[in-house]
Amino acid sequence: MTTRITIPETTTYTIDATDRTLGRVASEAASALLGKKSVHFAKNIALPITVVVANAAKMHLPSKRTEGKVYTRYTGFPDGLREMTMKEMLEKKGVEEVVKKTVDGMIPRNRLRAPRMKNLVVTA
Repeated sequence: MTTRITIPETTTYTIDATDRTLGRVASEAASALLGKKSVHFAKNIALPITVVVANAAKMHLPSKRTEGKVYTRYTGFPDGLREMTMKEMLEKKGVEEVVKKTVDGMIPRNRLRAPRMKNLVVTA
């Protein structure tokens, strides 16, 4: 016996980030990317859902958050711990990277993470 799974057509969710906080926008985007808003939701399938976060530059980012939040990564070499504050990341990479990094942290770490993150589009 075989089970056939019908994958729906591509759907697009648009989230307006004007005057909203980063966490609320990111959690809504992560929920949509996972497919929780779709009737075709399945844990083992990355649905063809595109999430567009519009007006990311108009998002409410308090100064306490931008100066206090620190992103860390490790290069793999001795003494390779690198730290960057949100303020530095906003200056170097822009608000799009901050939103992508936040949504990426809310998606489960499995094989479907990369295909889901490809469907996230952030516009300033």
